[in-house]
Formats: sequence, C-alpha cells, structure tokens
Amino acid sequence: MIQEIKIKNFLSFKDEVTFSFEATKDTFAEESQVVKINDNTRLLRFAVVYGYNASGKSNLLYAFDFLPRFWSYKPESMDDPTGVIPFKLDAASPNEPSCFELVFFVGNMKYWYQLELDKKQVYLEKLSCYKSIQPTLLFERKLVDGQSVVEINPKGDKISPSAKNLINGYCLKNLSFFVARNQVNANLPLIDAAKNWMRNQTMPAVFPTTYLTDYAQRKTAENNDLTRHLVSFLHEADFNITNISSDIVYRPISDEEVKFRTSDESIPKDERERIRKEKTIPLLHTSFEHTVENENGQETYQMNRSDESTGTLRTFGIETVLFEALGSNAFLPIDEIETSQHPKLLEKILFEYLKTNSRSQILVTTHNDGLLDLVDDLIRKDSVWFTEKDKAGVTDLYKLTDFRGINRLSSIREAYRNKRFGATMK
Repeated sequence: MIQEIKIKNFLSFKDEVTFSFEATKDTFAEESQVVKINDNTRLLRFAVVYGYNASGKSNLLYAFDFLPRFWSYKPESMDDPTGVIPFKLDAASPNEPSCFELVFFVGNMKYWYQLELDKKQVYLEKLSCYKSIQPTLLFERKLVDGQSVVEINPKGDKISPSAKNLINGYCLKNLSFFVARNQVNANLPLIDAAKNWMRNQTMPAVFPTTYLTDYAQRKTAENNDLTRHLVSFLHEADFNITNISSDIVYRPISDEEVKFRTSDESIPKDERERIRKEKTIPLLHTSFEHTVENENGQETYQMNRSDESTGTLRTFGIETVLFEALGSNAFLPIDEIETSQHPKLLEKILFEYLKTNSRSQILVTTHNDGLLDLVDDLIRKDSVWFTEKDKAGVTDLYKLTDFRGINRLSSIREAYRNKRFGATMK
C-alpha cells in the first residue's frame, strides 16, 4: 500500500508537494476504509482530488503513473530520453532534475524510494526498507563522471561481486536500477519484493480517453467471477443487462495480412503457424443479454457491444478495473471518474468499492462536487484533496483537513462552491 508520494519539478509541480494516504484519528468508516498497518500507521483506501480544469489534478496521476513505467522502461540506447517532463514555465526548471519520493508497504514492510533524474540521465536512485525505526539502505546508484555507479548494501541483500559488477554494467544512465537488476541472475529478496509490488500491485492510470472495453472483454473471457460481479452490479444499477458472455471468434484474413502477421516475430511461433494454416485471427466478441418486459411479457435479446451506450461500456470497464484492483490489493488511479456516469451511478460505484474489505487503494479526480455532500456519509474528510494553480502556472496540492472549522460547516459542498477551499474558477 502507498503511504505518500513527494513530487518536485514534474509537469505543473514546480515546488515540492506531498500527497498522503495516511488517515487522521477520525474513526468514520474505520473498518472498511482504513487499513491498520501497525500501531503507528493507518492508511486510507480511497482519496478524491478536486480542482478546476488545468489545475494539475491529472498531473498528480501522471506522477503515480510515471514511476512504475520508469521501473520497467528499457531504452534501446543510452541516448534515449528517460521520459520525465520537468516544469517548463520558467527558465531554470527545465534544466534541473525532477525529484520523486515514494513511501509504500509490501505486506507490513515499509519501503522508501528516492529518484532524481532529468530527460537524459538519473542522478540518484535509492531504495531503503524499515526493519526497525531507522531505514536500512538496500541500494544506491549515483552518477559519477557520467556513469551510473551502483552500491548494494550487504546489510540488506547480499550479492556476489560478479553479480554486482553485471548490474553496474547493465545500469545505463537513462534507465532504472530495476531494469538492470532484471538482467542479472541474483537472489535479492528485499529488493525484489519492492520490484514485484510495483509490477503487480500498481495499475496503469485510467483517463477519460482510456478505452477500457477491450480490457474488460479479455478479463470477462478469463474470469467467471468477474462476469457474475458485473452482471449483478449492472442489474442492481438499473441496467436491464442479465448476462454477459465474452468469447473468442476467428475472423478470416487476406493472404497479404497472413504474410504480414506470420512475419511478425512478436507473435508466438505456434500462433504464426496457426495463422498460416487457418488464415484467421482471434477476436474477442462480447454479447450483452438484455431482459425486458413488454406487452408480450418478459423477453431477452442479445446485443453487441456496438449497440451499447457509452455509459454502459464505461461502467463495464470501470467496474472491471475496480474488481481487478480489489482482487490484487492494487493501487489504481482514475482521472475524472465521473466520465459518462450518472451522479447516482458514480455514488453506487464508490459505495460498492468502499464497502469491500481490501488492501487496495484508489485515487480519483472529479469535477462532481456532489460527492462532497457525502462527506461523513460515504467519504471520509481526510480523503478529500484539492489542486490549485497560481499565476506562475505552479500547482499547489492540499487537503480538506488542512482547514480549521470544517466540522462546523453545514455543507462542505456549499463551502467549496463559495470558494472556502479554493480550487475553483476565479
């Protein structure tokens, strides 16, 4: 689970900001929305960010999205860019490093990751864990005379001199330590626990333009429990969908396309041979069964996905990624979660997620201020955050509980609309 992230000189975050999932002493929804890691740490499962257009909400999600991508990004050469984007609205920042710190838990083991890099190279990358109150350094890589130099602390993971030399050889200045580590056969259990958490328990950010239908089709074809969950949810949400079936169908292709696909070495050899013989490619086909009541009584009809509304398909996708996050105890960012959703449907989506015990976490952005009426009914006060951009184009990030007197407000929504917390149009 994620405890906090610090961001500096990345997109609209020029100055260092901190986002935290740490819970306050508030006991509302304690059993379902708070995970107690230890006596000193209680982490939230949900957070929501408000702010006007272009205030930096999405950039917060991009920061969370950047780190797992960078941990697995393998450039073709040392001249390829790292992919980081610094603050661009002043003369100095584009030439300075971007900085990230991520504190997270793998099980009950606390980790602290630090990264400083620019478009061309990594200046510092460190990973520590907490076996006690004080952190134990696991590895540190620095840039020395234009070359990355990696040190692995034997008090954390022990490694042979030859394996360490190999990691140093593979650790180009524009990639993560973890990419180099993947190329070396070595036993590094503490480091690998963090690597596997990042790979398996952080999910790509979902944006309004993210097309989730194909993903949802694949998952429903593989998982009957997911299909049952989706049918039940859609039925309870007043969709008249009573069944979903996703199957693989084979589409005939031309000789020219056969030639093209069988020369593509990224396709497994067995599949290329099947394509050559059968001249077909597999496609997922999803059918939605609708049950209606009319003058003839109760009738059922099969509809293709092309017949479904944008809202139905968006719900199909959002519920699928939430189901996956719950099942994997994963972290999932969703930008503008209200996209193509009726406000009451959005409330149901969040209610169903929040009532399920899990170590998963979701971070969402929204313009739907109606959710603020649900503070202390569905949403905790410490789950609400705001972004606001100043005249210099710099994003500030702060939380609702930074403000005094919020317990005395009759309506947090009205206070927000009246600019009590900022983060609204001027």
